[in-house]
Amino acid sequence: MIVRPAREQDLPGLLDLAGQVEHWFGPMVEDPGFLSTVGKHIRRSSALVAVAVPSGSELLGGLLFGAKAPTYRVHWLVVSERERGKGVGRALMTDAAERFVRGPGTLEVVTFGADHPGAATSGARVFYERLGFTPAEASAPGPEGGSRQVYRRTIA
Repeated sequence: MIVRPAREQDLPGLLDLAGQVEHWFGPMVEDPGFLSTVGKHIRRSSALVAVAVPSGSELLGGLLFGAKAPTYRVHWLVVSERERGKGVGRALMTDAAERFVRGPGTLEVVTFGADHPGAATSGARVFYERLGFTPAEASAPGPEGGSRQVYRRTIA
């Protein structure tokens, strides 16, 4: 697996990944706002993809990142259903931190609230905690109405 900046030709693969998590996040694939956001991140080189080697075309995961110091944000992170638990998410987060983050500051992500049905099933909260994030304040509900919570990590 390699992690690299996303390209325009990765858009169908990113939309396929989005389709795999719409049951947790609500409609994305046909949402014009989501499509615009993904395109904007690709053009700004703030979208990353993890691809299988040697093919280099099969998307294992994707990440959209906000690199505005001193508060950096993971806007969206998704790993293919069959690749979860294999280090793809960690590789994307590690690459994003090395590529975009300059301390001091904080790195934030909004994920499922503890009572959200996807919280345990997706493993997202445990994933971020293993990366050194701690739960912080509640965030606005997601588009599907489910609870959300900010997770934060201090960058020295």
